[in-house]
Amino acid sequence: MGSKEEAPIFEVRGVKKSFGGNVVLDGIDLRVKQGEIRSIIGPNGAGKTTLFNLISNIYRVDEGEIFFEGKRIDRMNQHQLSRIGIARTFQNAKPFLSLTTLQNVVSGLLFGSDNVTNIGSAEKEAMEILEFVDMVDKADIQAESLTIGDIRRLEIARAIAGKPKLIMFDEVLAGLTAQEIDTALRFINKLRDEKDMTILLVEHNIRVVMNISDKVSVINLGRIICSGDPEKVSSDRNVIECYMGEEKYA
Repeated sequence: MGSKEEAPIFEVRGVKKSFGGNVVLDGIDLRVKQGEIRSIIGPNGAGKTTLFNLISNIYRVDEGEIFFEGKRIDRMNQHQLSRIGIARTFQNAKPFLSLTTLQNVVSGLLFGSDNVTNIGSAEKEAMEILEFVDMVDKADIQAESLTIGDIRRLEIARAIAGKPKLIMFDEVLAGLTAQEIDTALRFINKLRDEKDMTILLVEHNIRVVMNISDKVSVINLGRIICSGDPEKVSSDRNVIECYMGEEKYA
């Protein structure tokens, strides 16, 4: 007899979502293992960010269920999700612009999964996180004065401040230079390799996706049409026709 398949840390079962009669997601199934980097790709309007919004309970599912560590989470509020170890970034980064870089990370610690209440210890830990993302020299700079690349790194720092087990990056590389993309990818790999985090990544840069991902899932017209390792996905006829043919590995 073969060994029992490892239980996923995160699972989506038959999730559906419509807006005003328009079906956006139509029966999404997804299983992600602990420590995996899973990218979710697809054409514009395919439903990728909607899926993230359902996972983080910005929207409620119409049908289906979402599980994390075996517990159903699609009825939890965002505060509860943070407490159990789920974090995300947004396409449009939303730091507190009037606060310094350090203060932004401290805010993530104060409202994260460990219920940190001591400001002094929070500031010390926040500096360690800034060191992890190479932003110690930006600690006292107001967020409104940061470059796009630095704001993206600050978003990562704030997200990991809550010590999540699962972190969702929604187009975290958008608007970055090639050098900034390389830097961000190193951080993503470090999160998995050094902090044992599981990564969900929505990204349009196909070349980046194929290089960083353990598994890739492709959404088209509200359904997952292919899931597997990058080599399998990149050679799938349906994927090439609906998506990669358009992107040309841009």
